[in-house]
Amino acid sequence: MEHDQKIKEYFYHILSAVFIASLVTCNLIANKFVTVDLGFKVFIVSAGILPYPITFLVTDLISELYGQKKANRVVISGFIASMFVLLFLWLGGQFSAIPDSVVSDQTYNAVFRNAWRIIAASMIAYLFAQFVDVRIFHFWKKLTNGKHLWLTNNGSTIASQLIDTTLVISILFLGVWDMNQIIRGIFDGWLFKMLMAFIDTPIIYGVIYLLKNKIPIHQE
Repeated sequence: MEHDQKIKEYFYHILSAVFIASLVTCNLIANKFVTVDLGFKVFIVSAGILPYPITFLVTDLISELYGQKKANRVVISGFIASMFVLLFLWLGGQFSAIPDSVVSDQTYNAVFRNAWRIIAASMIAYLFAQFVDVRIFHFWKKLTNGKHLWLTNNGSTIASQLIDTTLVISILFLGVWDMNQIIRGIFDGWLFKMLMAFIDTPIIYGVIYLLKNKIPIHQE
């Protein structure tokens, strides 16, 4: 039993690390917009959206394996880590680059000058969306008596990702884009995240199946 508990605790730390790394990466690469061609549709999305679904996969896994309190703890940890990154991005811009620096002041500022706005928008949306995701996840889990994980996972993600995408696009682009561009940005971002959520459902099932008889699963 003690060995199983150690494995469970170790896995929690791994999930937390993946969550924070994914979240920080989202914010750092969010300035770049890309096209993602999935055959039936071409999405125009921020590069930051690519690792973002991983954060919801991780919080759903933590919610299922460890409970709501630990999932909320990871959400708060991610917020603190992002604020820490923002502080040092700002600090890095306060010193002039040396003549032989590979990254000049102009390059640094071009990449990170809007980082504060992106991270601020992302963090506002992130806090709302992640806490909604965790709460809805546990609402569906209680309603289904812990069954139908596919419904619990996707039901929580659909609502939380819509909130997240709407807030991020609105905060960043109101007054910059026209309303049609904003609506398209929200729709493309939300739909892309939904497709990623459907893909991560079998991953959650697979992880739960592999761990079911190896570690104690949290029950609420």
